[in-house]
Amino acid sequence: MTDLLSKPDAINFGDLPEAINALLQQGVAAYRHDHARADQLFRQALAAAPTELPTYFCLYKIHTYQGNLDEAQAVAESGLKEAASQAGWSADWREWQPQTVLPDGAGRFALYTLKALAFIHLRQDNRQQAEQILAALKELDPTGAVGWPVVAALAEGIG
Repeated sequence: MTDLLSKPDAINFGDLPEAINALLQQGVAAYRHDHARADQLFRQALAAAPTELPTYFCLYKIHTYQGNLDEAQAVAESGLKEAASQAGWSADWREWQPQTVLPDGAGRFALYTLKALAFIHLRQDNRQQAEQILAALKELDPTGAVGWPVVAALAEGIG
């Protein structure tokens, strides 16, 4: 098998098992012309390796793009729980505590996915939930490293 990361258009999903990386790369390529096939490939990767966080990202991202917001929310919430578990955090983001240094790995993924959930809630016209998440992110990531200020600006523009 050729190394998928050596292809110029390959996405670097980080350190993944080769088979899972191959499914994600195929899903990204399929998304350009066949959304259902992309979803199938990403779900195949998730079923094979439910602890690999990039798969959740791929799934909630494509469903958000397609406007399948309930599905995007469900996948993001599942990914958030998995990332929180890997980071040693509570499954309930309301219980998370600010860290002196912004975490890497699963912790950073959890914060990034929490930001995505705020965006999804905004798109669902659930402003109150989005604002609660954004308030938590302001405490958890005061520098805005995971990009939540962009979502906050969108929320202000909608309000």
